Amino acid sequence: MPLLLDSLRPGPALDLRGRNCLTVGLVSNMPDAACEATERQFLKLLRAASSDVVVLLYAIAAVPRSEATRADLAGRYRDLSELWSAPLDGLIVTGTEPVAADLKDEPYWNALCDLVDWACGNTMSAVWSCLAAHAAVLYADGIVRERLAGKLSGVFDCEAAGDHPLLSGLAPRRRVPHSRLNDLPQAALLANGYRVLTRSPAAGVDAFAKEQDGGSLFVFFQRHPEYDTDSLLREYRRDVGRFLRGEGATYPQAPQNYFNSAATFLADDFRPRATGERHGDLVGEFPMRPLAAGIENTWHAGAIGLYRNWIRYLKDQKRNRRSPRDERAQRASA
Repeated sequence: MPLLLDSLRPGPALDLRGRNCLTVGLVSNMPDAACEATERQFLKLLRAASSDVVVLLYAIAAVPRSEATRADLAGRYRDLSELWSAPLDGLIVTGTEPVAADLKDEPYWNALCDLVDWACGNTMSAVWSCLAAHAAVLYADGIVRERLAGKLSGVFDCEAAGDHPLLSGLAPRRRVPHSRLNDLPQAALLANGYRVLTRSPAAGVDAFAKEQDGGSLFVFFQRHPEYDTDSLLREYRRDVGRFLRGEGATYPQAPQNYFNSAATFLADDFRPRATGERHGDLVGEFPMRPLAAGIENTWHAGAIGLYRNWIRYLKDQKRNRRSPRDERAQRASA
């Protein structure tokens, strides 16, 4: 069957644990401007990775949103409170733009902590993306992310750090997008029992994993394998716009290893004009279309392969053992 998006409202989530398909929850924390695109990106990846997946959408109420976006999400997304009784096999939790310097001061911090606790014993595996990964390791093991000197944005060569089922059949070196202001130190991750899956000399730890006491395999990405071809370009234009409006002190660096030579020339050519004439209306003259023509998507095939392996892992776990929820129900009825 095709990938099924279970956005039926109201009513309980479909319980398909006894069937061949998987149930995967997607908790989207992205800000308003990127929420719809992020949903589409992850659904596209899951659809390409497997046809036997039911996806349920969840939103955290504490994530700051406009009333219009809240109304839109209410028609398709369940509140996080409904997740606690959902029959999920896997979970994906997206990141978001940080608001506070300390993650514990983010308005949704407590909700993310509850989500980590729940996922440990109620999923076969959970994927934590970008800020969600930083929050999860801070809460679980006290690992504090480190502020980078500048924004890390671009497409980087990442190498496998060893064999792992999630890397099965994938090239040992792959190009993947990164976009973040903070980093997790490898030494701290290794000291706390995390296994580094892939890393980059330029971008640091790319992906890592750890099996939880509750039986779930937690997978963490500092990368963004779900990104569209122009995602980094749209972020670059957004950051340029912030600079032009006086919301940023310095003109942003163009994403690394992303544009071809002609597009790189265009990006460099716009910079002196933007810094010299600096005003908000100038963002309308940002060379978006010609820059987009100078991008090649070199990561999508690898991203599909990675999520295909994750889906395969979920299927293997579902076939070989009962879900944690089923095991507890059996013990309770004994």
